[in-house]
Amino acid sequence: MSFYGQLALKLFGSIPENYPEIFKQLNSELPKSGMNIPKKVYDSIVIMNSFLMFLIGIIAVFVFKSLNEINIFSFIIYLIFIPIIFFLIGFVASYFYPIQKTASRRANIEANLPFVVAHMGSIASSGITPSSVFKLLSKFEDYGVLSKEMEKIVTNIEVFGLDPVTAMKEVAKRTPSEKFKQLLLGFASTIESGGSLKFYLKNMSEQTLFHWKIKREKYIQQLSAYAEFYTGILIAAPLFIISLFSVMNMIEPNLGGIGIFQLMKISIYALIPLLNIVFMLFLSATQVEI
Repeated sequence: MSFYGQLALKLFGSIPENYPEIFKQLNSELPKSGMNIPKKVYDSIVIMNSFLMFLIGIIAVFVFKSLNEINIFSFIIYLIFIPIIFFLIGFVASYFYPIQKTASRRANIEANLPFVVAHMGSIASSGITPSSVFKLLSKFEDYGVLSKEMEKIVTNIEVFGLDPVTAMKEVAKRTPSEKFKQLLLGFASTIESGGSLKFYLKNMSEQTLFHWKIKREKYIQQLSAYAEFYTGILIAAPLFIISLFSVMNMIEPNLGGIGIFQLMKISIYALIPLLNIVFMLFLSATQVEI
C-alpha cells in the first residue's frame, strides 16, 4: 500500500464505513478495473482527493481575489461555491476513474473476443490441454486485456495449483466482461461434461463475431447523434451565452450583485472546459474499440 493510501485510510477510513451505499457501485466495479487496491483504501482516497480539491478551491478564490478587484458579496459567493465545485470535481473524477477503467477493459476484451475465440478453437482442435491453450494465448500481447486475463488463468494453475476448471471460474468472477465470463463458464462446463471443445468454441466464435458486428454498426449510428449533440450544446449554446453576456455587460454590468464579466470568465475558463471534459470521458467510456 502506498503512503498516500495509508494516509487516506488513516484520516478518512471511517467515512466510507458510515456511508456504504454511496460507495456501493464503486466497490462492485473496483475489482474488475485491474487496480490492485483494497476497496476500503480506495474509498478513503476518493474522500481525500475531494478534500484536497476543496482546499485548492479555497486557495484559488483567494488568489483570484488578490489578482482582481471584487466586492465582498462576490467574494463570499465565490468562497462558498467554488470550493464546493472543486470538491465535486475531485469526488466525481476519483469515484468514476475505476468505473471508467472497468468500462475500458470491458470494451477492449469484447473487441478482441471474437478473434481470441477463433484462435482458441484452432488451438484446441490440435488436441492440446486447456491449460496449454491459455498459456499460448497469454503470450499474444495484441489481444490486449484478454491476454492478461489468460495470464491470470495460467497463474492460478501454475502458481496456486488450481485445476483448469477452478482457475477459469475464479477469473470469471472478476472479469469486467459478461461475455467473456460466459465463455469461461461454458468452457469449464464443457470440460466437466466431457463435451467437444472444438464444437463449443466454433459456435461461440460465430456468436461473438455476429454480436461484435451488430455493436459496431449501432455505435456508428450513435456517433452521428453525439455529433449533433456536441454541436448544439457544447458549441452553439456557449457562443450564444457569451454573446448574451456581452450584450448584458454593456447594459448592466452586474446581475444580482455578481459582475457579468466575472460570470463570462467562469463560463469560459471553467464551465465550458468542464463540459468538454465530461463529454470526452463519456465518449471514451462508450466507444467501441477496433
